[in-house]
Amino acid sequence: MPKIVECVPNFSEGRNKEVIDAIAQAIAVVDGCTLLDVDPGTSTNRTVYTFVGSPESVVEGALNGARCALQLIDMRSHHGEHKRLGALDVCPFIPVQGVTMDECVKCAKLFGERAAQELAIPVYLYGYASEKEYRKTVPQIRAGEYEGLSEKIKKEEWKPDYGPLEFLPSWGATIAGARKFLIAYNINILGTKEQAHRLALNLRTQGRGVDKPGRLQEVQGMGWYLDEANLAQVSLNLLDYEKTNIQTAFEECSKDAKELKLAVCGSQIVGLVPLGAMLSAADYFIEKENLFILNEDQKIRLVTERLGLSSVTLFDPKTRIIEYLVGGADDGPLVSLPLRQFIYSLGSRSSAPGGGSASAAIAAMGVALATMVGWLTYGNKKFESLDSQMRCLIPPLRQAMLDFIPMIDADTNAFSGFMEAKKLPKTTPEEEEIREKALQEGLRDAVQVPLQVIRTATEVWKPMLELAEVGNVNSKSDLQVGARILETAVWGAFYNVEINLKDISDEAFNKQVFEEAQSSLEIAQEKCREILNVLEKRKF
Repeated sequence: MPKIVECVPNFSEGRNKEVIDAIAQAIAVVDGCTLLDVDPGTSTNRTVYTFVGSPESVVEGALNGARCALQLIDMRSHHGEHKRLGALDVCPFIPVQGVTMDECVKCAKLFGERAAQELAIPVYLYGYASEKEYRKTVPQIRAGEYEGLSEKIKKEEWKPDYGPLEFLPSWGATIAGARKFLIAYNINILGTKEQAHRLALNLRTQGRGVDKPGRLQEVQGMGWYLDEANLAQVSLNLLDYEKTNIQTAFEECSKDAKELKLAVCGSQIVGLVPLGAMLSAADYFIEKENLFILNEDQKIRLVTERLGLSSVTLFDPKTRIIEYLVGGADDGPLVSLPLRQFIYSLGSRSSAPGGGSASAAIAAMGVALATMVGWLTYGNKKFESLDSQMRCLIPPLRQAMLDFIPMIDADTNAFSGFMEAKKLPKTTPEEEEIREKALQEGLRDAVQVPLQVIRTATEVWKPMLELAEVGNVNSKSDLQVGARILETAVWGAFYNVEINLKDISDEAFNKQVFEEAQSSLEIAQEKCREILNVLEKRKF
């Protein structure tokens, strides 16, 4: 798994297209950086850039953007709705994949150190990168903004962490740090800037001060007017979307707006959003409205519609959801093959992919057929009385289908680890010991995937049997095929467990795993017979 860090620098220019494009190009040309999004705002006079890459490359990308901005942005003539401290106002580093927060802290500190040395600009650290409680957050550091920086920077407690201890009029100062994924979320209000700000004060954690905190956790907020859209916005930063998610922010804001007799007309996500945040919102609306939606694309469409995410600018999931952009949801190499090529791979002069991957593949097909029968029953007027029952039966079957798919590649990967261990040298006692340990670990890994195939199959026999009893009888042959090949998949997984156990030296482990696999195989045989007997008796 490659290390991926996200960097979201906010530059104080949102109107001059040449400057905006030049900074984007400066970031994009850095080797290893992938520029995902450029989001300029005319009223805020600010552009949010989003790019990802390795820890080393994103630091270089941020520096290259800063080099460009140093030549093109002059803070002495900057004005906009958004608060700001410098030309490169905020530069956060966020862990995305295979990276710890500590590594992002190192990114922020390396950026600050190099920016000070190479560009001679002052840099403050914030978030996880800051060690000073009174200057942990961006609002704390940004207080007084650019206009107050000339006096603030002279104070001992507000010395920059890096760079010159004097005011740089053309630049101001930069705030760099490490943080969790922040969702920049704006809710549209048909009202005034003052009314939007009043709503923001109700919601943001800070509220109106120490004695009057807001209702939502880990939220910053303010109100502004968006001239280009002719509406006001409650602009919120959701600092931890697991504590306050987008649907909660929208619903709470809508409740307050209703009390003030203000119309809410959609919302806007600035930059990117994690897939988990969108699916959480979908689950909220599905439960609230008693909907039955399982398809991920439809869940995203539901959230887009309910929150009005395309009300100001088009919300395109392919370019706005970070996992879709960085490939976090990519399938493995075997699953990505056309079916013909997968079969050719199984039939090639190679031991991988083999029976384990084939067992996972046919298990997915078996449960997919059961899922299909569920869908052909649900929403069918002839079986309308079964809709509530299908709402219970389809989800576990469909989830098992999805769970089996990555096991196709996982089985081959686990076996490859064992084969790599066999190549280790064994010329000395020490090397032999290392090799044997690696072989034993490889065999244990090779057992785990087919064992998981067996466990997953065991969980779906019950809903499959219930479906056989009541499902659309016109599709009974599909369910018969599904049950039979799921049983075959369990047999295949059992054989893969059995053959690898014989070379594992841990007898207690062997005994426990074999008994579990054998018991599950007996269940599979019994349940398959039950399903086939039930279906045989049902008439068209």
